[in-house]
Amino acid sequence: MTEVSVTALRVGHCRHPQIMSIKDGSWRPAVFPSLAMVILHPSEGPIIFDTGYDPAFMEATEPFPERFYRWLTPVTLSPEEFLTRQLDRYGIAPGDVRHLILSHFHADHMAGAHAFPNAAIHCAKAGLEAACRGSRLSTVRQGVLRALIPPDIATRARFFEEAPRRALPSALHPFESAADIIGDGSILAVELPGHCPGHWGLAVRDVTCGDHFMVGDAAWSSDAIRRNMPAPAIASGFLGDTGKSRATLAKLHALWTRNPEVRLTPCHCPERAAEAAPR
Repeated sequence: MTEVSVTALRVGHCRHPQIMSIKDGSWRPAVFPSLAMVILHPSEGPIIFDTGYDPAFMEATEPFPERFYRWLTPVTLSPEEFLTRQLDRYGIAPGDVRHLILSHFHADHMAGAHAFPNAAIHCAKAGLEAACRGSRLSTVRQGVLRALIPPDIATRARFFEEAPRRALPSALHPFESAADIIGDGSILAVELPGHCPGHWGLAVRDVTCGDHFMVGDAAWSSDAIRRNMPAPAIASGFLGDTGKSRATLAKLHALWTRNPEVRLTPCHCPERAAEAAPR
C-alpha cells in the first residue's frame, strides 16, 4: 500500500448544543471544529479530503431559507483559517490540487469546493443525487447548500460506487472492502452509512502514524467512538438513518477495541483539532 503524508487543518468551527452530537452530552453550546485533511501523495501531489467552511458558506446562507442553517449552527471563520491561505503556507496553490475528495455534501465539508477548479471531485453518486433533489428548503433541512455545489460537477465527478473494489487490510476490520479511487491502493474510500445519503470515509497508510481512517461524521468525536456513544435519535434521524448510524459507530468502536493503534479521525473531533497544524 503506497504511503502518503496527512496533515489536518482546522477550517472554522460552529457552535451547537453538545447533546446533539453525543447522547450523554450537555445542552450547553459546544465548539465543533471543522477539519480539512491535506494528503500529500508521492505521484499525485496534494489531495484534499473535505474543505471545512469557506467565505462561500456565508454568502450561500444570506438568503432564506438558507439563513436558517447559519442560525442553527453559528459559524466562526477567521481569515487565517481560510483553507486556501493555510495551503499557501505549505506552498500549495489551489490549481495544483488534482483530486478533491468529499466525504458527503453537507456544507461544512464542501463549502470550499469552488476553490479547486482543476481537481477531479471524488464523491458518492448517492450523495450528489440526494443533494440535487428536492426544494431549497428540503435540502437546507438536510444540511445541504445547493449553491456550494460546483456548477461543472457533472463533468468532474468521479463516483466512489464506480471505482474498483479493493480489500482493506486486516488492521481495519470489521471494515472489509473499499473503493480504490486513485488506482494504486493508496486512497481507499469506505462507505460509512447512516449520517446522510452517500456518506463515506477515507483510509490511507500514513507515513507518520500508520493506518489512518478518516471517518467524516460517522462520529463527532474520538470519545464517542471509544465509548460507543451515539448521538440521540432526534439528531441522527433528522439528517439520516439512526439505525445505520449506530451500526456504523458500533463497527468503529469494534475496530478501536481490536486495534487501538489505528488512527481514527472524525471531522469535528476536538482532540484531533487540538493536534491540527498551527495556523
